[in-house]
Amino acid sequence: MNKIDVYEHGQLIIDEDVFKRSHWKAFVKLNTIQGGEYFDVLHNGLKFKQYVGVLQVDNLLINIHPKADKDDDDSRWKGVLLQMLKACGKVKAKTAGNAKLKKQHINLLEVYFEYYLREVEILIEKGLVKKYRKETKNIKSLKGKLEFAGNIRKNLIHKERFYTTHQVYDKNYKLHQVLNHALEIVGEFTRATRLNDKYKRVKLAFPEVDSINPTSKMLLSIKLNRKTGAYERALELAKFIILNYSPDINQGKQKMIALLFNMNELWEEYILKMLRKYAREHPLDGWNIHGQESKHFYGSYRTIRPDIVLRKGDENFVIDTKWKRPTNKSASIEDLRQMYTYGRFWDAEKLMLLYPGKHYDSGYKRYPNKFDGDSNHHCKVGRVSVLNNILLDLTIGEKIISMLNTE
Repeated sequence: MNKIDVYEHGQLIIDEDVFKRSHWKAFVKLNTIQGGEYFDVLHNGLKFKQYVGVLQVDNLLINIHPKADKDDDDSRWKGVLLQMLKACGKVKAKTAGNAKLKKQHINLLEVYFEYYLREVEILIEKGLVKKYRKETKNIKSLKGKLEFAGNIRKNLIHKERFYTTHQVYDKNYKLHQVLNHALEIVGEFTRATRLNDKYKRVKLAFPEVDSINPTSKMLLSIKLNRKTGAYERALELAKFIILNYSPDINQGKQKMIALLFNMNELWEEYILKMLRKYAREHPLDGWNIHGQESKHFYGSYRTIRPDIVLRKGDENFVIDTKWKRPTNKSASIEDLRQMYTYGRFWDAEKLMLLYPGKHYDSGYKRYPNKFDGDSNHHCKVGRVSVLNNILLDLTIGEKIISMLNTE
């Protein structure tokens, strides 16, 4: 398999050797389906946006790595995405161990596929849950409701058969059909890989169920109960795999899957996790950390929600995370206006716009509004380093708290 490593906001140009026009057409179609969110289309290539992860079409695998600092060495950023996904609980630590983090070429698809296969394997070992369902078919003994019209049509010659609607207690129902569909997708993309044997073992142990082509509406309709609670993680991964497999593209000969993550959202989630981790480890400091807290802004339905709200005693603080750094060290006027609004609505005197990068602290600057009364809202721009060498900086929460407290 051919592999290409690129970085967010970088370009990939058609060379007809590895990245061919047929690949370009598949990616353009995928991007169109997604409303142009993933990348900008060039006449001879692609320009990536803030989405990072992995794309695979046929025998070409493209790893899109995050990179906050364009002047930094590329090799330092190749394991960052997997580490951040691990820190945010999106992959298990056991699946993405430290040994794999040190590799230069990490196949994120294989990490997720292995995670999914293991979750399904655990369910099989525990015993899959059976369920009652209705079935209409020919049987050799009368049970359930006899379908008279169907019985006459199908059994005019075979009088010994009965066409009935009856209850069956088995494993062939929607939840298992969805898990099976995700397994089949995994099988498509693990041929000639180290996971192929594991896939075959899991598929062999999985019961035979009807094949379906689930829609996003169907996936959302699946509800777990007390009996099927153990399926939660496997179902979540199955949905993730199915929704990122592109059926519109795959009507042709090419097989394609895209596991992409918005770095703006992942950065926000990661910072929130690290701040909560700091608060748990330092309970005497009295920090309470909240993510995506919402308040009414206009009328009864317009709301605003800062990324992170911190409370300590009677003091409120607001942090808005931004993954993409401005060209200089100053924030845009739109971001500063937004922070002022947060300050007014959350009664927060100290506000911070937080970017990744080499440590920088602009210091608090006041919004000079004489109509604020007793409130004094101050905002600062801060940068905090994501990495400590090639690993995530695990003291990032402490550093952010220190920046909030520093004038």
